Amino acid sequence: MEPTITPRQMEILTYIRDFRREHGFSPTLQEMGDALGLTKVTVFEHVGALERKGLLKRGAKHSARSLKISSKVTFPDERPTRLPLAGRIVAGLPIEAVQDVTVLDLDELLDCPGQTFALQVVGDSMIGDHICDGDYVICERRTTVRNGETVVALLPDGEATLKRFYRERGRVRLQPANEAFEPIFLKEVQIQGVVIGLLRTM
Repeated sequence: MEPTITPRQMEILTYIRDFRREHGFSPTLQEMGDALGLTKVTVFEHVGALERKGLLKRGAKHSARSLKISSKVTFPDERPTRLPLAGRIVAGLPIEAVQDVTVLDLDELLDCPGQTFALQVVGDSMIGDHICDGDYVICERRTTVRNGETVVALLPDGEATLKRFYRERGRVRLQPANEAFEPIFLKEVQIQGVVIGLLRTM
């Protein structure tokens, strides 16, 4: 059974989490009190309660910045980061986009909106934008797009490609980021998503 966390205790845990992300170490009790409008004694009592519940842990004894949050804590403001891996997307000549059923787990790496999916890049036509073969692009599923955004574009023949989008007079230009590749010109194109993030494995 998960321990009960009061709203004030969650506020303290969230502050510790955010402080550690920004500074790389935990805040002192005084810093927490100043930030949250609490006395140092009140913070001490809440921290003690969280320790007894197993939600906070201390590292080195007598260290003012040794508090660590247990992996058991679930924060209400953290979105799921387990994304469907929808297939592979070519950054060269277009190929047919294939739907997969596998999952790319981005837990603790990236906060993502709800309508997102991941694609693995094949080819080097977007290398000028630092999108390389084997990278994963994180895409927001939407059809509206602004000039200059990198998009997943579905071509009239059913093939998909990754390019920068530009709407010009009477046509759409899908621009590669590599001089070895020619732009693709179309009257209209169906946009399946817009790139919002990039992951690279070494």
